[in-house]
Amino acid sequence: MARQAPASDADEAVYRERFKAIMANGGILTSYSPMEPIAGAPGASPLPTASTAQLTVKPAALDAAATYARASNARAFIVWRNGKVQRAEYFKGGDRSAQIVSKSLSKPLGAIAVGRAIALGKIRSVDQPLTDFIPEWRGSAKAAMTVRHLLDMRSGLMEQAASSDPDHPLNRAYLSPDHGAYLVAHYPLTHEPGSYYGYGNATAELVAVLIERATGIRYGEFIGKQVLAPIGAEGGEIWVDRSGGLAHSGCCMTLPAESWLRLAVLLLDDGMANGKRLLPKGYAADMAHGTPQNPHYGMGLWVAGPYANRRGFGAVGKPGPQVLHGEPYLDKDLFLFDGNSNQVVYVSPATRTVVLRIGDSPAPTPEWDNSKLPNIILRGIEWRRGEKRPQPQK
Repeated sequence: MARQAPASDADEAVYRERFKAIMANGGILTSYSPMEPIAGAPGASPLPTASTAQLTVKPAALDAAATYARASNARAFIVWRNGKVQRAEYFKGGDRSAQIVSKSLSKPLGAIAVGRAIALGKIRSVDQPLTDFIPEWRGSAKAAMTVRHLLDMRSGLMEQAASSDPDHPLNRAYLSPDHGAYLVAHYPLTHEPGSYYGYGNATAELVAVLIERATGIRYGEFIGKQVLAPIGAEGGEIWVDRSGGLAHSGCCMTLPAESWLRLAVLLLDDGMANGKRLLPKGYAADMAHGTPQNPHYGMGLWVAGPYANRRGFGAVGKPGPQVLHGEPYLDKDLFLFDGNSNQVVYVSPATRTVVLRIGDSPAPTPEWDNSKLPNIILRGIEWRRGEKRPQPQK
């Protein structure tokens, strides 16, 4: 297992200070410390950009989508199709190298990291028991948990919620200066693994524990060397619980917008990049496949699934924030990276199109519509002879 720096005697004071800060901001952490660098590809080059003559999306559609993204308080908006950037715009003084806090875009990256570890032979498959890596759970109800259950949010661990109690497991697991040890030793199981979809940061945070125990490499180093560098992506920073400690794999790293787009293209290309297989064949399709407990969530990815005007993040039918989908997606197989602040990377496999909008939270009015951006772009495609049009979501 990758070694971590020992916890200091001041851990409780650090925890209490973090808890005080998050309570003062309505339950939202607004700064992350400490951060560690994640190396990406040295001298990463920009993705190829289509000339005016090479555009395969109509300029009017690109203009309309960019206007919607800008009005939504975005920091970056990119449209990529068939190997070339159709439009890239950066707002609020940013550029293609600007670091943007990812929030829950980290969750699909965690699933990609697991796929890479499988390809390297460090993990057998997503159906491998987690007790092979977390032997502390042997003989307990948690022993039924598999790697897949971490990625598709069916771990059975307590799902995401809010609490003002400083001793609540939700807060301890998120803010502790040794959060990995807390997750393994104390975080509660509320359902039988595999039986219930329950979205939660805690479940996603265990991916870093898994990767470090499976590979012997620190999570941020593994992401940088084994995922970002091979796809030509710039690196960034990752939040760790303490100096030399465990990285947060469920949220809060920073990367430039183009790095997220490259990750989406990696999935479009079935885990191939620059002629090299980084993920097992078919792994990307497995990521984009929902479960009986939630047909809209795969392994780290949200998927189109059956049309729903509003779709929540929590368990199906459970109260909580619901994201508007004003109309069905025009590609029934569309999948997306989706993080807090309506940070989205939409992927349309049928049209080989990626649409990215990341940045700050949109204003409450007009309400953000999660289907609008990709549908503007898909309606604006300049179809070539022989191209097959996607089937819409139903």
